[in-house]
Amino acid sequence: MAQLELNGVVQRYGKNTVVDGVNFQLEAGSIACLLGPSGCGKTTLLRCIAGFEDIAGGEIRLRGEVVSRAGQRVTPEKRRIGMVFQDYALFPHLSIEENVAFGLGRKPAADAHLRVRQLLATVGLHGQGNKFPHELSGGQQQRVALARALAPRPELILLDEPFSNLDVGLRERLSAEVREILKREGSTAIMVTHDQHEAFAMADEIGVMYEGRIQQWDVSYNLYHRPANRFVADFIGQGVLLPGVVADGTNVDMELGQLVSDTPVECSETCANCADGCDVDVLLRPDDIVHDDKSPLQAEVLHKAFRGADILYTLRLASGASVLSLVPSHHNHAIGEKIGIRLDADHVIAFKKPQDHHHA
Repeated sequence: MAQLELNGVVQRYGKNTVVDGVNFQLEAGSIACLLGPSGCGKTTLLRCIAGFEDIAGGEIRLRGEVVSRAGQRVTPEKRRIGMVFQDYALFPHLSIEENVAFGLGRKPAADAHLRVRQLLATVGLHGQGNKFPHELSGGQQQRVALARALAPRPELILLDEPFSNLDVGLRERLSAEVREILKREGSTAIMVTHDQHEAFAMADEIGVMYEGRIQQWDVSYNLYHRPANRFVADFIGQGVLLPGVVADGTNVDMELGQLVSDTPVECSETCANCADGCDVDVLLRPDDIVHDDKSPLQAEVLHKAFRGADILYTLRLASGASVLSLVPSHHNHAIGEKIGIRLDADHVIAFKKPQDHHHA
């Protein structure tokens, strides 16, 4: 039985539908992430799961039991859910140990003390229990907040943009650390974020949300390499959409040459094979375009971003279209220079071109 199950969940504020028929389930011990731009409904959905908000339609189940449906809601404290917020919400006048113990409520002192000490060791703060929150760094405070949420062994941990107050370098490191801690504790968790690197570092599965709906629920590899629609293709990773025409069912003719696919070209949004002669937009990632001095195909360097081991080039093709290319950084070319490129994509992600009215 799934630890958490959402069936057709809808939430409205007045006439505004913020969550529009969301379905997913989460198995025990799994870490999921709701990823999307601000205003897509992900935080509202998390608040509905926590029990802070009523829902207008559908149902939410925890371990098979309905906790929310229209007009009926089990209160947050009866849901056995742990929450970690972006502002940590630690009590400044309590020590770290007391903050973590607060999550345990009225447990007998000896049991509570042991659990707190174990948790502080688990989150890498062994021996820091007597300090106060202001004596710790932001990353350490976030780990205390996590320990406090984990203390009562909740059925589900909810994390709302937990790293957004921290700098970027720390975010990814902490995402990976928090993932390890949750896995060690055997916790089931859902995190909300707008940062895909955080989602990739943290989650077993990711639901990409937009306009109140889950656009794709998948593992990160598939979101990047097999996006279900244009929104996911655009939101995850970097890339550009370039026009092409399907030929022989498995190939696409493009300005960059012919893109050869080992399977029939499928138009992701229509879920059907694209017929020959079909106009498509093809998603090309920076690693699909290779710098090759021998290639007759030339592109002009418009912009470059040095990344250490490699450089991300923005290149202009003869047609005026731009593409991105990731090139080892010892190939250092000047802006305005022409360089040889070739296509090296092993599978085709194509979207049918929207039909213009004047074609009809």
